[in-house]
Amino acid sequence: MATAIPAPDIAAWPHAEGVPGRQQLFDWVVDVDGDRPRLCLVRGGQSTGKSRLLAWFLAGAVAAGHPRTTVHATIPADGLTSDTFAWDLGRQLGYGPLPLDRLLNQVAADQRPTLLLIPDLHRAGRGPADLAPADPATLVTAFLGPLLALPHVRAVIEVGDSGLLADQPAEVIDGHPDDAHEPVGAGTTTFADLMAAVPHTAAGRPDWAQAPDDTRRHVLDRALYETGGQLTAEVEHLLADPGFLVYGSAHAITAAMDDERLRLPGGARRIWRRAAPQLTATEHSHLERAALLHAAALGENDRLAAYLQPLAEQHHWTAAWAQHDAPVTAHCQLSGENGQLLVSDPLGRLHLRDLETGQHASIPPALPVRPAGMVGTDSDALLVLDDDGVPHAVTSDKDGAAATLLGHVVAHHTQVLPSTGGSRPTALGSCSRSPLISVGDTSGAVHVWSLTTYSPTPRSHRLHTVPITAVSCLPLGDDGPTLVFSAAFDGAIRMWETSQEPMESPVDQRPAVVTALAAANTDIGPVLAAAWNDGEVHIWHLTSGTVRTVPLLYRCTALSLTSNGHLTVSGPDGYHTIRVSLHRLWP
Repeated sequence: MATAIPAPDIAAWPHAEGVPGRQQLFDWVVDVDGDRPRLCLVRGGQSTGKSRLLAWFLAGAVAAGHPRTTVHATIPADGLTSDTFAWDLGRQLGYGPLPLDRLLNQVAADQRPTLLLIPDLHRAGRGPADLAPADPATLVTAFLGPLLALPHVRAVIEVGDSGLLADQPAEVIDGHPDDAHEPVGAGTTTFADLMAAVPHTAAGRPDWAQAPDDTRRHVLDRALYETGGQLTAEVEHLLADPGFLVYGSAHAITAAMDDERLRLPGGARRIWRRAAPQLTATEHSHLERAALLHAAALGENDRLAAYLQPLAEQHHWTAAWAQHDAPVTAHCQLSGENGQLLVSDPLGRLHLRDLETGQHASIPPALPVRPAGMVGTDSDALLVLDDDGVPHAVTSDKDGAAATLLGHVVAHHTQVLPSTGGSRPTALGSCSRSPLISVGDTSGAVHVWSLTTYSPTPRSHRLHTVPITAVSCLPLGDDGPTLVFSAAFDGAIRMWETSQEPMESPVDQRPAVVTALAAANTDIGPVLAAAWNDGEVHIWHLTSGTVRTVPLLYRCTALSLTSNGHLTVSGPDGYHTIRVSLHRLWP
């Protein structure tokens, strides 16, 4: 019988004399299984202690570390639209910056008790005043309402005197009415004053890199505020200025870009929206923002990409080429053809591209199945995994050696293993510099095969207790050991040197899922790359054990890495290759 966890004691929380409502808020949050509603509204105007109450609550919850009072995400809503609120919330919950519908589905499927703290809901909204995103009620209707309807979600929300969520069953903590807040951008500094503080380059362009932080944060809001929220030439000039896109407020730009009346050349709105979920992450540097925007612009606006490239190249990664909005279900770097990438779309149509430039090399015949993964030595000899976990050998010569070897692998994983209680494959991996491939399955086991030398059975080991989501292998030299990397639904990445027992501890373990793995021998030693479903690629320098992070421009289902640091990411939103400066990451 499980031991009941004792309720927390308010006496252990920070001392807070003169903070009204603290006992009521504490009683509400610890009454998880009682009859109190799942929503607590903190109401009142300015100077009524709302901010002090929420600060006390958050500090106490963090210090206590008690499961009943743990706050899983704190999202100050001031100046956020529905999209930017969802991205910030998704990041804090560990899902990454998901769009509204996918985030709601993720939270609904998760089922874990979730407690949210949302200050300043009444100050939410941004952008042109006559559009819905500028109204705080839009956030409530589009996102918060459906989110709060989930039975495992509770929230403490500050609503001021707005009346927001008044129709919801709620615990209410009232302050004293006061004057309403000023809209975002209000104050004494004018748009002209802010622009006057921006230095100019020798060519006469605004030098946003040298502009004061306050100007970069508020100039777009001020421009909209002074015109009653209407777009003007000044607003359009700001949003068409690549320097401002790199250094200006990403939340303000995202809100303004929602206005379809905006006249911007060269697909600027599509480019911004492609990168905006990552651009709004406050931890990204301006160099990272430049690299993200440059990647989003490649292949769509050459002029913008060329402008951003010098700044992006100062960063430790820079996009080399991109094919946006071209869905990919599987790709593999071919070991038999130097520097070539084989890509499959959802219909099984294949494209062979040069890894350095992205140029078409050829168009091989379409696959007979819709692939979820593929590996091979060249485009004429492939092992393909379909959506049902069934492997297929695809060869041009049905009687050749490659067909025989691949056919044996397929037979093993479709006939031998199931007949002996084995498990179906879930992931394929390969090494671009060797004929080895790896197969992960639903039991958590990994199997390593050679595509050039016959073996009746693979080298196998069970590395996880749950299904594998990604796998890769890496021989360390011609006569050296072979490393196998696997990831599974337990959030762990494990390493196995095939001549020994696997490492006891995982390479990493996070509350997220790895969707693709790739490894390569480089000038700085062996390197492993892992794409996670929360919007990050982690790159490990295996010799030192250190890791660096690259933000994903979009979802990743396949990953490849070359010896010179070319990392190709593909998925349902498109694919692109970035050049990772390994010597900058590990000097």
